[in-house]
Amino acid sequence: MSGQILIVDDEAAIRRLVRGAVERGGLTADEAANAAEALTYARRPGCELVLLDLGLPDRDGIELIPHLKALDRTVIVLTARDAIAEKVAALDLGADDYVVKPFDTDELLARVRVALRRHNSSPAGHDRLRAGAVEIDLNEHKVWRDGELVKLTRKEFALLAELTRHAGKLLTHAHLLRTIWGDGHVEDVAYLRVAIRALRLKLEVDAASPSYLMNEPGIGYRLIV
Repeated sequence: MSGQILIVDDEAAIRRLVRGAVERGGLTADEAANAAEALTYARRPGCELVLLDLGLPDRDGIELIPHLKALDRTVIVLTARDAIAEKVAALDLGADDYVVKPFDTDELLARVRVALRRHNSSPAGHDRLRAGAVEIDLNEHKVWRDGELVKLTRKEFALLAELTRHAGKLLTHAHLLRTIWGDGHVEDVAYLRVAIRALRLKLEVDAASPSYLMNEPGIGYRLIV
């Protein structure tokens, strides 16, 4: 059986650094130095999450993302590529998170734990979810803040529900616009900004300094729980 975490990077020093952090966090790990090894390890029972570098010697790592997601593996991209277009492309292909090198190992481990919790949660566990003072019931289409029912428009609830279903995961503008407004509105980021602002005004203690509905400039939003 393979380790819970698969570290894919062509630099041995990076693999050792990440493996040390992962194992100090009580998780098991395997290492792969190229794309071919990564796919071999990812197919083994027990592998849950892949930390994926994009600059691999035999294949661009971004091409592996659909294959890893087809295996039901959580994918966190760990790369030196910091262009917004690269981040959006990886996330739209299914990556669960994107971390740019150099990175803080404690922050990386925290993101790994969040991703594993999300991966291991049953779908039923997301029917009713709490984020601080906010409670969301996806089945009843109801939202409460501090125990009081909050009135949302249909689009506002649909947006919040999509973020809730993927709580902790960064969802791109294009994904949210396509899901909530349809294929014809994937460029209409203003729609999304207006809806997010409305949700923050209704749900956050301070809409100008949000705690739940977080923005990644130029990329998308995530719900922190």
